Amino acid sequence: MAVNIDNLIITTPVPKSPSNPVALEVTGAQALATLTNVVARQSDGSIRMTAPTKGASSKSTHRTRCEWKEPVYWAFGSAAHHRNHQTMTLEKVNFAQKVVISQLHVKDDDNPPIKVFWNKGKITVGFRSDFNQTATLSSNVLADVPLGTRFDVTIEVSESGACTVSASSNGRSGTTATLQLGASWATRTLNFHGGVYNQVDYSDDTPADDASVCVISTLELSHA
Repeated sequence: MAVNIDNLIITTPVPKSPSNPVALEVTGAQALATLTNVVARQSDGSIRMTAPTKGASSKSTHRTRCEWKEPVYWAFGSAAHHRNHQTMTLEKVNFAQKVVISQLHVKDDDNPPIKVFWNKGKITVGFRSDFNQTATLSSNVLADVPLGTRFDVTIEVSESGACTVSASSNGRSGTTATLQLGASWATRTLNFHGGVYNQVDYSDDTPADDASVCVISTLELSHA
């Protein structure tokens, strides 16, 4: 089945304009129609997303991304179960070998509750139990996931704010202990992200061909 990103918002590594270097955000349908160098549908219906390490970034960082996000924010108490599931393959990763592949993000803040990383072949999680918490709790989910290997990654959130992150590949799987969102998150609205978000700052010396590239072959988002 073809991966449907038409109504999602894609944060791209492409600038808004020649005079505005901030990252362009468009719908998935627009990206597939006009930005095929960074978002392209493959013959099997999967989506290839490319984030050159040196490119356009958001106002708050010098880190590029090619990342989908939900267009609507939601409170964790708005449904019994929220789920973000991707099947993906990393074809290439930046020179630092670290990239965010999935997130539970928050509206109007740069400190999301959950970031899922591919870090030198390991899938790890950074978790903030409280809103605007600086330090994160780190967890290892699955080791030995090399480039070119298909894997699944899932974030699940309950209406009480209980979260888990799980990953599987080649018959092996791992999951975090329950990660509990504190009361400070209950008044915030959240959304899911996924794709590739480089965890290295670009500079004038960054090679033009350095990049992170993923292929997403399954994407399932649900709130029920």
